[in-house]
Amino acid sequence: CNATSETARATAPFPFPAPRCVVFAEPERGTGTLRAMTDTPFDRDELRRAAGEIITNVRELAAAGWTPATSSNFSRRLDDRHAAITVSGRDKGKLVPEDIMVVDFEGHAVGSNKRPSAETVLHTQLYARMPEVGCVLHTHSLAQTLASKLYAGAGHIRFEEYELIKAFRGQDTHEAVMDVPVLANNQHIPTLAAQVDVLLDKKEFWGYLIEGHGLYAWGRDMKEARRHLEAFEFLINCELEMRKLHR
Repeated sequence: CNATSETARATAPFPFPAPRCVVFAEPERGTGTLRAMTDTPFDRDELRRAAGEIITNVRELAAAGWTPATSSNFSRRLDDRHAAITVSGRDKGKLVPEDIMVVDFEGHAVGSNKRPSAETVLHTQLYARMPEVGCVLHTHSLAQTLASKLYAGAGHIRFEEYELIKAFRGQDTHEAVMDVPVLANNQHIPTLAAQVDVLLDKKEFWGYLIEGHGLYAWGRDMKEARRHLEAFEFLINCELEMRKLHR
């Protein structure tokens, strides 16, 4: 790889310098053979665009108080095998391009030795399962966390006949009932991922809560995922306020 490393480094778009050498598999060929490449197996321009989109939107979510104490993680699809995702442990209100890395759909870092979130598979399972999903957002607002505790016993939080139900893709009337799953936080990500798969086998939905933790929401792109996230937040707050009134 040394023969081409200087050229690759000189032409790489800032701030994602080309690595000296990347080895990756071609799983679609079914051979299991690895081949060496002198460039990354993803589009660097697309990574730069995704990083900018994540940074801009996540700073706004952090300013709203939805990502306290370096919590939360955010991702955007790059192609049919890779996603851009926030690096673990970063202050989400102060993200810079170096805080965005690439993972494959098994959750492994690609072209970097940075560490993604331990929950990365909860993002990548959605990309691998649903080609239409282009963005996944995970936040920890106060309302989301409280609701995840209050409704853990029921296993879901129900939204019924709210106008904002129409904010979700596929919903064209407020005369609907939406049950958002609340999963037990067992700290074992493969188990959580398997539970999400079982639920998705039964019906389409656009987000779920993890007990004492926060909310996952997704959509076809950043705009739709954020619309879903904001609708969940509003409706969760409505239900929390209704509980107070009905005491």
